Amino acid sequence: MAFTTKTSGPMSDINVTPLVDVMLVLLIIFMITAPVLAHKIKVDLPQPNPNVINPPNPLDPIHLKIDQGGAFYWNDTPVDELGLKAQLAVIAQQSNQPEIQIAADDGVAYQYVARVLADAKSYNLTKIGFTEVQ
Repeated sequence: MAFTTKTSGPMSDINVTPLVDVMLVLLIIFMITAPVLAHKIKVDLPQPNPNVINPPNPLDPIHLKIDQGGAFYWNDTPVDELGLKAQLAVIAQQSNQPEIQIAADDGVAYQYVARVLADAKSYNLTKIGFTEVQ
């Protein structure tokens, strides 16, 4: 215990007892609540259906490449925008639609990709994926 002498100036020592009390109370609260938060939560995940039969011959995906200039390549064959819409219309008529994998260069403007996605949506195509340019 420290003894102080009476001086005429203000006392510059900080009373740390309330700080220690608050810290001990917080420590006890965290020690009590931490085990409660560590309980496992049961999550009901969907189970796979064993009756689903995969198609015997899945269709090959269609590779659509868009280069930096905005040119389209349908399975490595150059195609213009009207030809692309015609190809999408043909795919839309099929009962088993193949997946369209879009590979756009890093420098391509987004408007070209957005135009392809909008055209695919207008033909109700849903199997669309994105891949890296090879």
